[in-house]
Amino acid sequence: MTPVIAINDLFTRLGGLWIHRHLNLEIAAGEMVALVGGSGSGKTTLLRQMIGLLTPTQGTIRLFGEPLFGGGGVVRERALRQRFGVLFQQGALFSALNVFDNIAFPLRELKCFDAAMIRDLVMLKLEMVELLPQHALLLPAELSGGMVKRVALARALALEPELLLLDEPTAGLDPDRSAGFVRLIRRLGDELGLTVLLVTHDVTTLAALTTKVAVLAEQHILAHGTLDEVRQFDHPFIRKFFHPPS
Repeated sequence: MTPVIAINDLFTRLGGLWIHRHLNLEIAAGEMVALVGGSGSGKTTLLRQMIGLLTPTQGTIRLFGEPLFGGGGVVRERALRQRFGVLFQQGALFSALNVFDNIAFPLRELKCFDAAMIRDLVMLKLEMVELLPQHALLLPAELSGGMVKRVALARALALEPELLLLDEPTAGLDPDRSAGFVRLIRRLGDELGLTVLLVTHDVTTLAALTTKVAVLAEQHILAHGTLDEVRQFDHPFIRKFFHPPS
């Protein structure tokens, strides 16, 4: 079966420094994979490359079997990008737009839905992330941190993607809200049949949510497997990350 994400022999050079060398990673349909690594290891850079915001120096990234940077025209690229949704670390909501308009934004950009359909879809997405209809009229500044995450998740799911990419989804949340948000992602992933890749530094989050872990260290994917498999890998970063001194 064709992997949802396939990265082959990727190199990234930024500002004269090599960030990635010989990086390889495959993620199969339905997997929930955590990408972990130290500060400055290139996790966010790799995520930005997966969504087409940065171009690698060398190597290929394929989504659903198609090259992300392979050309083929605007129509092909737009169709490919509609198959994934992204939740950025701080939510990245438009501050001047209320919750409804933030979620409606990608639907309106598509220019395929009338106003009534957009309204119905937005309210459905709000319900999916366990928010109430009255929340639709609030501005981002009026939301709690947990609500910002849920609105951003609703927007990421607006076009019903097959792949969901999350950058530090529980950052800034207290333990209770973090656990609740993880349960929500897990439930939606199972119900919608999503493939999920999340960048995280939180061992509790990845243990509760993911089926596999990919460790980015020394400029490449050092280990990739189940949490138990990765924990057995003998490397200083893995020992420190998964077995911190008490």
